[in-house]
Amino acid sequence: MSTQDNNVEDTNVEDTNVEDINVGRAAKLDTATLSDALDKLGIVGQCYKIKPRDTDFRMAGRAWTLKYGPAGKPCGTVGDYIDDVAPGSVIVLDNNGREDCTVWGDILTEIAHRRGIAGTVINGINRDTHLCLSLGYPIFSKDNWMRTGKDRVQVEATGIPVNIGEARVAPGDILKGDTDGVVVIPKEHEDEVLKVAEEIEAAENQIRAAARSGMRLDEARKQFKYHQLQTRSEK
Repeated sequence: MSTQDNNVEDTNVEDTNVEDINVGRAAKLDTATLSDALDKLGIVGQCYKIKPRDTDFRMAGRAWTLKYGPAGKPCGTVGDYIDDVAPGSVIVLDNNGREDCTVWGDILTEIAHRRGIAGTVINGINRDTHLCLSLGYPIFSKDNWMRTGKDRVQVEATGIPVNIGEARVAPGDILKGDTDGVVVIPKEHEDEVLKVAEEIEAAENQIRAAARSGMRLDEARKQFKYHQLQTRSEK
């Protein structure tokens, strides 16, 4: 959950009691359940091929976004933004899916971990993976490799919508990450997505309980409408 830092621009992270509650609700759900809820509502929020560097990583928070582009001449920098990100935020870096250079390494990992950042999501790759593993700092990316992004990419903008694994992420959206990857819950739909996800989780728990008590799985699934749980809602 996030708390507002005086140095954070209003365009990137906001902080209200309602938002804190919803981040907490998202944290209790797994990405598979949230993915099903997004499908039911016809919302694309699954970040394709974005994976945790460790299968034990868990993360939930609101997006702080940054967009990279190819380096110009003279070359810009990869950014000195870390001290302006509010604790509890998820840092979301769009490097256009590039896998030939990194935009995150051990210095950023150390500072983000110390400042209480919830995690980092990269449409691209990171390096210095050993430190995030030893600290338990959640990083979700396409892969890890050692070559620097310095003189190859530069910051284009912060606080704007970005693309992460073919999903749109806007500042303030909720991101949830776990073993299966990352989903984004658009801010304007978060109440509805969370409500549907909680209903799906409750139904699946009822199916498990019924099966454990001796009911046939097909009968339990029929009773609790398993095959309709992810079916897109008709508007």
